[in-house]
Amino acid sequence: MSISASDVKKLRDMTGAGMMDAKKALSENDGDFDKAVKSLREKGLADSKKRADKEANQGTIGDYIHYQQDRAVSGVLVELACETDFVAKSDEFKNVAKQVAMHIAALKPEFLNIEDVPTDRIDEEKDIIQKQSENEGKPKDVISKIVEGKISSFYKDYVLNEQTFCNPEFYEGQVGTMIEELSGKLGEKIYIKTFSRIEVGS
Repeated sequence: MSISASDVKKLRDMTGAGMMDAKKALSENDGDFDKAVKSLREKGLADSKKRADKEANQGTIGDYIHYQQDRAVSGVLVELACETDFVAKSDEFKNVAKQVAMHIAALKPEFLNIEDVPTDRIDEEKDIIQKQSENEGKPKDVISKIVEGKISSFYKDYVLNEQTFCNPEFYEGQVGTMIEELSGKLGEKIYIKTFSRIEVGS
């Protein structure tokens, strides 16, 4: 089918893809924008995995201060890393860093990745869940599934990259997936390197 220049421009505006990539995605998906966006995202995510070993020694600091009655009560700093100064200075990259800082302020994650959660913390959670289930009279063959499900929920509550992003108007999905998609869109290795949150009275 014939793909118009306006259709290519529209898809490029939606995804940030190159002209030829956008045209190819539309052609391969019979002009269906949703399918074209999906295919570009999938290709972007695949490309981001190939960049896993590359150096990402550029980036920016996202910051957010929360006020109550004209008084700062909590603050967040987050380092969003990338490969080049060009991407680090882009408005989109800096905006995502800001959005992630706001998310951290709102949802208060304790860890960046699942691997960062101490083993003793998980063992303690599992022990509590198991004892609660036993006290509720749950069958033994069901308890292991309950423990597995609640540990998965624990990660979604306390691990930044596993959390659902707090502002669905900006992005619907997990924080980690949002960063992966940004990596695919901008064509560089991008990841959250570290974050810090402080709160009055904590």
